[in-house]
Parts: sequence; structure tokens; C-alpha cells
Amino acid sequence: MSLLLGLFDSGLGGLTVLKQLLARHPEQRFLYLGDTARVPYGQRSPAEIRAIASEVVAWLRAEGVDALLMACNTSNALAFDVALHQAGVPVYGLIDSVATQLRSKRVGVLATPATAASGAYGRAIRDHQEGALVVEVPCPEFVPLIEAGDLRDLRLYKAAQAYLQPLLEARVEAIVLGCTHYPLLRPLLRQLVPQEVLLVDPAVAAVARLQMLLDGQGQDPDDRPELEPLERGRFCVTGCAESFATSATPWLGQRPSVEQVSLQSLSRAF
Repeated sequence: MSLLLGLFDSGLGGLTVLKQLLARHPEQRFLYLGDTARVPYGQRSPAEIRAIASEVVAWLRAEGVDALLMACNTSNALAFDVALHQAGVPVYGLIDSVATQLRSKRVGVLATPATAASGAYGRAIRDHQEGALVVEVPCPEFVPLIEAGDLRDLRLYKAAQAYLQPLLEARVEAIVLGCTHYPLLRPLLRQLVPQEVLLVDPAVAAVARLQMLLDGQGQDPDDRPELEPLERGRFCVTGCAESFATSATPWLGQRPSVEQVSLQSLSRAF
């Protein structure tokens, strides 16, 4: 049996990471958890995010995952150590993955307020690129508008213009899409920044780091080649399963089967 990879996010955003994973490893078994009952994470306090991460990792561990990919920048920024301590399996993150591969010296980061306030991207990038200029911009309007489903909403365009302004003024060479929702905005962002500015999706770097682990699995004797990539995994959410399935369909290209699950402390007032 091939290893079971766990991925989690506050909602739909982690699906952009899953798509990158399945593009390179279509045979991979996975368990995706969307904590939709508490989306968005990006405007919660660090203490809340760490408590939620602890709960989510405990649930994934109980489900028997063999490795964990934190498909959520906010949790990655504020609770990566929590996952490392509790998971009991290898843990992979987005921030360190992109920092190890980025070569630009002038970098912009679009992120949730919590991720931007943590400074995690700036620290990680400067650790690997001494003297790099890193400008981190909080984007509170992006996730709620993306989750609403209309990527042509004029409010997204206006918000993107405002968030990009300090990055363009700083003459950045690359812009990190520091939230897993933001790759959905790539066409919009591409209209608003010079062509020579790189738009960087951390999911690509994270999946590349997983390569050795996943390639080392060998041939699975129980593999069923007739299964589609999305049928090799489970989708679980803490909110409404039907709503998530409907919203996820355009992201995935087909309607997924989704289960609603309860985490241990969902009744706590976050």
C-alpha cells in the first residue's frame, strides 16, 4: 500500500496544492481536510491558529497519514512547530520550500494578515538569500472574495491593485502568492504586474520537496489503474460537505465526494 499523504487548509485554497501534487503524482493516495467551519484563518490570532493546528494535526494522525503537507500558509507561518511536534510523521511546509528555491533579491509577498504579520516569509527568504529585500503585504479581502466563487468580481480587481502598489513601488523581481487561494488570481495579477516579474506559487516548490519521499514508495501491488487521481483520496470538511463539493468543482474540474467530520474541539469558541 502506498503512503497516505495528509493535506489541510482552512477551506478551498489547499486544493491548489493538491492539484500540483496530483499533476506530478496522479497515483498518490491522499486525505484532504478543509476546516471550513472556521474559514478564514488569516484574520485569527496566533493563539487561535496554533490551537486549531494542534487539533487538525491530531485528527490527521488518528486517520493514519504517513506524511503531512501543510497546505495552508497561515498555519505554516504560525504553527509549523506545532505540526512537527505532534504529527509523528514527516511534515512538509510551503514557506521553507519556496525560500530554498527562490533566487530573486527583491521579493514581494501577498499573504493573509496573520501570515504577513508573522514575518515568516521574510525570515525564511533572508535565511537563504542574505540581504534580500522582502515586502510582505496583508490582503484581507482576497480569501472571502475567492471563497465566494466569482473571480471576475470587480472588488477583487480593485483590491489587487491596492495590494500590489507597494510591491511595484519597491520594484520587486518576484511576487510570492503567500496563500493557497491566491494562485486562482494568477490571470488577474498577471494583468497588473510587468511580465518580467515572477509570480511564485509555493505549492510547486513544496511538491518538488516531496519528490524523493513519493518516488521512494515503489510499485503499489494494490494499485487500481482504473481509478482517476481524485478517486484515490478522501475529501473531508468540518462545515457543509455539499457546499464544499459545489465550490470545489470548478477548482478540480469534477465534483468530489466530500465527507463532513467533527474535530475534537469545534465547539470551543474560536
